[in-house]
Amino acid sequence: MSTLRFDDRVVIVTGAGGGLGRTYAIEYAKRGAKVVVNDLGGDRHGTSASTSMADKVVQEIKAAGGQAVANYDSVEFGEKIVETAIKNFGRIDIVVNNAGILRDVSFGNMKDLDWDLIMKVHLKGAYSVTKAAWPYFRKQKYGRVIMTSSNSGLYGSFGQANYSAAKMALVGLAKTLSLEGQKYNIFSNALVPTAGSRLTETVMPEDLVQALKPEFVTPLVVYLTHESCTETGQIFEAGAGWYGTTQLYRGKGKVIPHATAEDLKANWSSIVDMNNARHYNAQELMGELVSALSEHGNSSSGNTGNTGGSKTHSSLESAPIFEEISKGLKENSTAAKNVKAIIMYILLKDGKEAAKFTLDLKNEPFSVYEGDVKNGQKANTTVTIEDSDFAELAAGKLNPQKAFMSGKLKVKGNIMLLQRLQGIMEAQKKAKL
Repeated sequence: MSTLRFDDRVVIVTGAGGGLGRTYAIEYAKRGAKVVVNDLGGDRHGTSASTSMADKVVQEIKAAGGQAVANYDSVEFGEKIVETAIKNFGRIDIVVNNAGILRDVSFGNMKDLDWDLIMKVHLKGAYSVTKAAWPYFRKQKYGRVIMTSSNSGLYGSFGQANYSAAKMALVGLAKTLSLEGQKYNIFSNALVPTAGSRLTETVMPEDLVQALKPEFVTPLVVYLTHESCTETGQIFEAGAGWYGTTQLYRGKGKVIPHATAEDLKANWSSIVDMNNARHYNAQELMGELVSALSEHGNSSSGNTGNTGGSKTHSSLESAPIFEEISKGLKENSTAAKNVKAIIMYILLKDGKEAAKFTLDLKNEPFSVYEGDVKNGQKANTTVTIEDSDFAELAAGKLNPQKAFMSGKLKVKGNIMLLQRLQGIMEAQKKAKL
C-alpha cells in the first residue's frame, strides 16, 4: 500500500496548538506538507490569548524535519491566516477548520455573549478562513475543506444550545460548498470527531477523555483531504478507532389530501414510521413533494392537454422527450396543475440555437409546442442547454445540480419550477413501470 503524501501541498489547521489540531498538523508535516499552525492560544472559553501553543507545535514539527509556520490570529480574521500561508509558502491547498471554544450554559441562563462568541469562533471562523482561501482554490482548480461538526450538533446536548447550533450549521455549510466547489475540484466534508480534548472534558468522564485519543481521528482527516479522495458533501464520524458515515434519512410518510390537524393525529403512526426511510438529495425531495401533489385527487384530473399540433425537429436528441411529456399530460395533467407556469427551453447544437420548445403548464388545456411563447405571454423560466446535455439530463445520466454549477444548464427566472417539472417527469416514469 503506497503512502499518502502531501509533498508541495500547503495546509492550514486552525486551533492546532493542542488536541485534535496538533495531531493533524504533525501528521501532515510527516507526510511532506507545509503547515500553517494557527492558534490564538486562548482558554477553552475564548477569553485569553498566547503565542506559546502554536509555537510549541511548530517547534515540534521542525525538530522532526518538517516545515511549519505559526499564526496567532483569531479565526474570525481568516484573510490574515490565509495570508500567512501565501507569504510563507506561496499557495494554499487544504483548510481544516478545527478551532473551537465552549460557553456551556443552559438555554434559560444563556447570555448573548455566550451565543455570539460561539458563533464567531465556530461558524464565522470557519466561514472566514474558507472564504479567504476560496479564490486560490478556484484559480488553481484544487482545494480540500474540512468543517468540524459535533455529535452535539447532530443529536443535541444539554447545556450546549449555542455550540450545537453552530456545529449543525457547519454541516450545511460543508454540503453547500461541496456543490459550489465541485466544478473547481474543491471538495468539502463535515467531520464529527469523538476525542478527548479540552472541549470534551466537560461532557465526558476523565478516564474516557484520556482513552479517546485524538490520534484515532487523524487518519480520516488525512485521507479526506488527500488528492486521491473524491468524497464531498458528506458527514463522517471518527473516534476510538471507529470510522463511519452519517446521513440524513426521511421516512416514507403518507399523503393526506387537504389534511387537518385531526387527520394528522389519526395518521400519526404512518407519519413517524421510519421502517422504509431512505436518504434523499434535494432534487429527489422536491420530486417526491410534486408527486405527492398529484395524489390530491383534483377534480380536473381528467384534463387531457394537447401538444399544440406542432411538428418537432426529428434530428434533435431531445425531441422525443417533449413528445413524452406531451403524452404524459394527455394521460394525467393533475400534477402539472401545481406548476402554474410557462417554461421555455432553448436547445443548442454546438453552442448555436437549434430549436425552442415551450411547456405551457399555466393555461388550460396545457400544451407542449415548438417555438416561442404564444399569445403575447412571457416564460416564467427560460432554460438554455445543449440538445445532447438535455437528453442526458432526462435519462438521468447528468446530475441537474452539477449541470447548473458547471454552466451546462443556464436558467433565467424561477429555477424552482424546474424542480417541480422534474418531479412530474419522475412521476410519469414511475407510472409506466
